[in-house]
Amino acid sequence: MTGIKFKFKEHEYFYYSMLDKSGSTDSYHRGLFYVMGIAPEMRNNIDSLFNFEKDHIKPEGLDAAWQTSGTKSACLLAFNLWNGYRKKGREEESTPYYLFACSYSPYFFEGIKLRYPGFCKDIPDANEIGRTV
Repeated sequence: MTGIKFKFKEHEYFYYSMLDKSGSTDSYHRGLFYVMGIAPEMRNNIDSLFNFEKDHIKPEGLDAAWQTSGTKSACLLAFNLWNGYRKKGREEESTPYYLFACSYSPYFFEGIKLRYPGFCKDIPDANEIGRTV
């Protein structure tokens, strides 16, 4: 897939490094690692969020001391893209109302497109919808 928008060069490096480390480039891994790479806190703590040996997420990482409200939103979205994860008893935190209320949200859409490439083809730019020429 070309044309992926990254927040920083470190975000891009992390994304490709994690795909390589995991040994998979399927849409689950692409969506997860893209979103996990947005913030340095998540990049620096990836091993507390993902088990590479067993190839699964580690939801207990959501409660780590380093988490901020923004990184928690990003982690929740990444986990949800991975397997539909929602924190039991706090499912509302996985709704767009909560998830997208942070500065990382412009990049969340890119993660969604990576996870669901077949459904996100040919989506017009929101700024172009309804614009007259």
